[in-house]
Amino acid sequence: MAALLLKWGLQMFFRARNDRGFSVIELMMVVLMLGTLAAIAVPVMTDMTASIKLNEAARIVEREMQDARLKAVSSNRAIRVRLNCPATGYVRSVEVLGTAADTASNRCMTSAYPFPPADDDVMTRPNFDGPVRTLPNAATVTSEVLQFGPDGTAVSVINGTPTTIATPVTVTISRNGKSRTVTVNNVGKVQLQ
Repeated sequence: MAALLLKWGLQMFFRARNDRGFSVIELMMVVLMLGTLAAIAVPVMTDMTASIKLNEAARIVEREMQDARLKAVSSNRAIRVRLNCPATGYVRSVEVLGTAADTASNRCMTSAYPFPPADDDVMTRPNFDGPVRTLPNAATVTSEVLQFGPDGTAVSVINGTPTTIATPVTVTISRNGKSRTVTVNNVGKVQLQ
C-alpha cells in the first residue's frame, strides 16, 4: 500500500512538472481581476490629475503676485498684476508708468512692451515688466488688476484708478467646474487657498 502511494505521489509530481501553463479558467479569472482594478483606478486617477492641473494654475497666479510684490519692493517702483491680459487665461505683471499706457489695451502685448525690455538703460521705462504667462490646461481666472507699491502694500485697480482694499480681494482660478482662490489683503499678503 505504501508502495502504491509512493508510486502515485511520484507520478503526480512528475506530471505536475510536465503540465506547464494555465487553464483558460485561471486566465479568465486573472483578466477579470485586472479589469475590476482598472475600473476602480481610472476615475480616481482622472480626479487626481484634474486636481493637479488646477493646483498648477493656481500656483502660477499666486507666484506671479508674490513676484510682483517682491519686484515692487526691491525696485522701489509700483508693479501691477493684470489677469486675463492680453486675453483670457494669461497673466502679466507690468511696471506702473503713471501714463495712459498703464491702462492701454496693448500693455500686456510683448510686441509693444517686450520682455526683457528692448534696451538696458535703467532711465528708460518700463524696465520691470514680466513675461506673459499662460495658465495651463484650459484654466480660467477672474479679471482683476492688483497693484503692489514700493512698500509692499496692495491696492485694487478699478477702471485705471488705484482703490484701497477694504476687504481682501479674492481671485478665483477655475478648471472643469472646480476652483481655487488666491486672496490679497491691503498690506500685500498673498495667500493661496
